[in-house]
Amino acid sequence: MSLDLVDVGSLPLGWFDDVLSPAEAQALHFAERLSRHELGGRRIWNVNSTARGGGVAEMLGPLLAYARGAGIDARWAVIDGDAPFFAVTKRLHNRLHGNAGDGGPLGADERTAYEAALAANGDQLVELLAPDDIVLLHDPQTAGLIPRVREAGVPVIWRCHVGLDVPNQLAREAWWFLEPYVLQADAYVFSREAFVWEELDPARRAIIAPSIDVFAPKNAELPDAAVDSILAVAGLRAGTDGDGAAFRRMDGSVGVVRRAARMLEERPLRAGERFVLQVSRWDSLKDPLGVIDGFVRHVAPHTDAHLVYAGPDVTAVADDPEGALVFEDACRRWETLDAAARSRVHLALLPMADADENATIVNALQRTADVVVQKSLAEGFGLTVAEAMWKRRPVVASRIGGIQDQIEDGRSGVLLDDPTALDAYGAAVLELLDAPARASAMGEAAHARVRERFLGSHSLLDYLALFERLI
Repeated sequence: MSLDLVDVGSLPLGWFDDVLSPAEAQALHFAERLSRHELGGRRIWNVNSTARGGGVAEMLGPLLAYARGAGIDARWAVIDGDAPFFAVTKRLHNRLHGNAGDGGPLGADERTAYEAALAANGDQLVELLAPDDIVLLHDPQTAGLIPRVREAGVPVIWRCHVGLDVPNQLAREAWWFLEPYVLQADAYVFSREAFVWEELDPARRAIIAPSIDVFAPKNAELPDAAVDSILAVAGLRAGTDGDGAAFRRMDGSVGVVRRAARMLEERPLRAGERFVLQVSRWDSLKDPLGVIDGFVRHVAPHTDAHLVYAGPDVTAVADDPEGALVFEDACRRWETLDAAARSRVHLALLPMADADENATIVNALQRTADVVVQKSLAEGFGLTVAEAMWKRRPVVASRIGGIQDQIEDGRSGVLLDDPTALDAYGAAVLELLDAPARASAMGEAAHARVRERFLGSHSLLDYLALFERLI
């Protein structure tokens, strides 16, 4: 096992001055000055299980870069693990969402596999730590490191990005597995109040909503010509002009989209063809089969729109052993569709070799979608919802987890009360396709909602307040 250190760079907080109100910008810079004084000499270590793929990795990169821009010595370490370890952590992930997943046990053998994989990671981590450091561990994969960090005399926070509004027995099984470690943390952070576990000390908990980086390649403004070129080069829409497929990287340099997605489709989308989009990991909790079936049964017969379901290349996400199996299920479902329906459904495996390139492709897709959906069966927050809202897209999403904190139903998006009701999902999508003026107004309200509540500056202020409280 080998701990991997990620270079996070540095980004100026001054960028937020262009999107925040004057009062908000003033508060941010006051906190910046305070943090330089309060946290001077301390290193803030963030530890998770992957540097790419998934919302946690996407949030950490820019958030830590802005922290460094504020004078905070923020660092990022990624743990290593073997197949048995990731099988256990995927089981924990599913159960925290109230889902049985593979149905396997969480007993003594699983605990042994979990702790064995973390032992070497823990030894390497504590060798890097100084007494004044603070460690922020993310999600079930890292919870087992809490006792080792505490033994080193370093304050430790556990950040849980997933949860369930109403916990069931499956969720509690994951809690029972993780509690021997989590109860030793100095503080624990959840995305929303409903996600906090019943047995945890209220005095140690903090609620911090996730956020998006609106200046990153995933969300930065793109000219129409660049969008066309990016989609053409990535093989997501017909076209040949790749000269304009350029974008600005996080470090300020210019990148160019060169890699193509692996597509399962009868033919590429053509310019001008409308499409509905879901961008998600290949995870059964994102319900790719339901997204496909609902579109084919309840949307396609009544409109000319297509469906694009885009996710990461399953060979590139190390911490998700189920991804390839879920993608295979989606492929088999696509193959069973009749020819007319099959021609309207496009499955995309997006290239992951270059994180900024991948983000730019998603950006271009989201900006051209007529409706963005997130029909998850369980969700901690759902960053793709906020991303699409920032781009002024009308969003149809499940009324679960943090999604319901983002969307004001009927104003800044549409919430589905029952994610499994395919007819309701189809009706909501159709209504927006048939009412472009309403969809446009909803997109404008969505953009404003994200600016008010879900920018990276908000998360940074919340974390700084937690660190101040902890020390």
